[in-house]
Amino acid sequence: MKTHRTARIAEVIREVASETILFKMSDPRISMVTVLRAEVSGDLQHGKIYVSVMGDEEHQKETLYALNGAAGFVQSQLADRMKTRFLPVLTFVLDQGVKKSLEISKLIQEALTNPSKLSDSDQIKEEEEEADDVEQEDSDGDPSDLVKEE
Repeated sequence: MKTHRTARIAEVIREVASETILFKMSDPRISMVTVLRAEVSGDLQHGKIYVSVMGDEEHQKETLYALNGAAGFVQSQLADRMKTRFLPVLTFVLDQGVKKSLEISKLIQEALTNPSKLSDSDQIKEEEEEADDVEQEDSDGDPSDLVKEE
């Protein structure tokens, strides 16, 4: 259960991580990164920072590796901002939500601009319905239909 305190701490972590990545990191592997959200465990021992990285899959993996390597630096920046007994151990996680939403949008746009594909699927559905109707007509419950006449 997310408490108000953990939600506030998660928001501070998101802000600090975003500012640190944008203004204080000079690693060339870390580019085109957007910090989307942060989550903190209930005991404040662990935190996940969800990021989106633009680029191909290889660039995303390389950037995520560099971010996890720089997690200690982000934690030190967080320690300057937060005065709590414990600082969460941070890990960066690649969020696929943006990528999936772009794929869905592309499929919707393709379906709207190319309705012939929709009509093909409608035609298949109609053929399946006709086949079901034929099966229902044959199975009228009369067992004599099943006996072969020679």
